Amino acid sequence: MAPRDTARKSGGPEDSARRAALSLLAGVLAEKQIIADQLTGPEIAALSAPDRARAQRLALTVLRNLGRADTVLKPLLRKAPPDDILLLLRLAVVEMLMDRAAAHGVVHSAVALTRAAGPRAEPFTGMVNAVLRRVAETPPEVFAALPPPPLAPWLRRRLIEAWGKPAVQAIEAVQVNQPPIDLTPKSGDGTALSVALGGTLLPTGSVRLATAGRLTELPGYAEGAWWVQDAAAAVAARALHVAPGERVADLCAAPGGKTLQLAASGAKVTAVDLSDQRLDRLRQNLSRCQLQAEVVAADVLTWDGGPFDAVLLDAPCSATGTIRRHPELPLIRDGGMLAGLAATQAALLDRAVALTRAGGRIVYCTCSLLPAEGESQLTAVLERHPGLVVDTAALNLPGIAPDWIGPEGGLRLRPDYWSDIGGMDGFFIAALRKLG
Repeated sequence: MAPRDTARKSGGPEDSARRAALSLLAGVLAEKQIIADQLTGPEIAALSAPDRARAQRLALTVLRNLGRADTVLKPLLRKAPPDDILLLLRLAVVEMLMDRAAAHGVVHSAVALTRAAGPRAEPFTGMVNAVLRRVAETPPEVFAALPPPPLAPWLRRRLIEAWGKPAVQAIEAVQVNQPPIDLTPKSGDGTALSVALGGTLLPTGSVRLATAGRLTELPGYAEGAWWVQDAAAAVAARALHVAPGERVADLCAAPGGKTLQLAASGAKVTAVDLSDQRLDRLRQNLSRCQLQAEVVAADVLTWDGGPFDAVLLDAPCSATGTIRRHPELPLIRDGGMLAGLAATQAALLDRAVALTRAGGRIVYCTCSLLPAEGESQLTAVLERHPGLVVDTAALNLPGIAPDWIGPEGGLRLRPDYWSDIGGMDGFFIAALRKLG
């Protein structure tokens, strides 16, 4: 049976969301596709907005809890069922024990989806019904007490080497939960925005929402008073300390949260990215927030611009710092891309230096937890460019703990920081100054 056979028609709206979630999960586990790339497919796009959001949330929750679901299922299965049936069982386990959905509805839907998957799935309907009725007897507290699933071995090994096993276990504990939504206020007044939306003002100035619902319906969205941006990502633009009127380049700018920050500071911003399609979202947010920036679709490595007073480079990377939001990433990669990414990051850093005027400033950042994409890049660029110096004073920002700054002078942010309030994305941020 093909991995996506369970996507055939069956049941009502809830089953539509479940079928779509199963399709997303099969796309990740069988076809190595990220969730975002699948959302534009005809099957997912045809759903209503609430069903599409529910399907995505279900798929992400299952991916965060695959190991826990398998622990519950293992003693109940005499032998492993086909992949699509196993996915359906995992989804039902997570719905019942993580979401605490009504067991009878989940079991009924799972049996119906099995039956609808075709003749080869029909013999498994009895097994699905029996196994899930046993699962329903498991207290949700038992599921919650299971250890967080470990990261994929290729990544876990590298992170333990970099940060130690206790830190990696703390990261895994944070990443098992759905992350909150962070907002950046256009005005810079996080206090006012937190009051208006009933959110929490974070130490760095971002505003955190525990539950958001439909973001487009929140106060201030239509007026462009804020945009969605993880609190860790928002630190990078603040480290550039731009002044009104300065010429600033945001390299590899899409989807554009940092461009919006720089433009809101009054700088004359040029946002450059290779993908014109990804820049469309940036253009839309600039329009919504009534901010101005020059938007250029070009290869940063060959683009002829500058010199700029300040340059922000958010380099392409493994995105291992964003697993709390994208739990599929370690499952669809194997580490083979790291050497190529490191070479690209080094080339982009050299280009950022060339685009910066004498006396100007550079901030380099990646949403990676791997030193090869952060600390090692900082050490290497200083060796290649004797006219560069680390500006650790630029990292003296509200909410930044001094021990987050490493011996090489870069800022290391990790998902387990602020774990009691939902954590943050993993980031490396380095501030540099180009001597005259």
